[in-house]
Amino acid sequence: MKLDILALAAHPDDTDLACAGTLALHVALGDKVGVVDFTEGEMGTRGTPEIRREEARKSAEILGLSVRDNLQFEDGFFQNDKKHQLELVKKIRQYRPDTLLANAVSDRHPDHARASELAMNAIFIAGLKKVETYGDDGKLQEPWRPQVVLHYIQSLPLKPDLLVDVSDHWEKKMNAIKAFKSQFYNPDSEEPDTYISSPGFMKMIEARAMEFGQIIGVKYAEGYTVDKYIGVKNLKGLL
Repeated sequence: MKLDILALAAHPDDTDLACAGTLALHVALGDKVGVVDFTEGEMGTRGTPEIRREEARKSAEILGLSVRDNLQFEDGFFQNDKKHQLELVKKIRQYRPDTLLANAVSDRHPDHARASELAMNAIFIAGLKKVETYGDDGKLQEPWRPQVVLHYIQSLPLKPDLLVDVSDHWEKKMNAIKAFKSQFYNPDSEEPDTYISSPGFMKMIEARAMEFGQIIGVKYAEGYTVDKYIGVKNLKGLL
């Protein structure tokens, strides 16, 4: 399956928190959109891998994703090395996205920045013809490199290079986040409190989106950073 947009995530719920509005927007535009999670979030304080797996499935259904895949890397311990790079190369070549969204280049969780670096290395390698990988069908995969790579912004308040208006898709984004109910605020939960389970965390998510939205004159926006300059063919798509 060829995807128009592929979002990569160190953990299930990374994309829901940071770029689900953008994903929902492009699904509504008729694009094929998918997510590849690196881990099952098994090191998380709350919930279990089985619960997170079901939550990811529900989120994908809410957003209308064409695919939600998981590489089953070891949460907290995956590395930016040849083994992990080649596994990700296989997914990039399998789904052949035109646009790829990756984790934040810097964040409070060390997995996020490491996942970002892993993604950038794998993207480059995926375009090299002499690096051979084989798909699940045993066939040699063709080289592929996405045209556009963006890094979504997570907990740290990074300065965005690009802002996407997601106002019309905010409710769907929030519903996708709420699919991960084991992770976020629930007054009836008996599990330990965490950084993301506090009521204030969800307020921060909305406040960040409102701040980004205010910058471009809309209600809600999601922010991205880039590694290289963005070019446009014309100015008609600019706000």
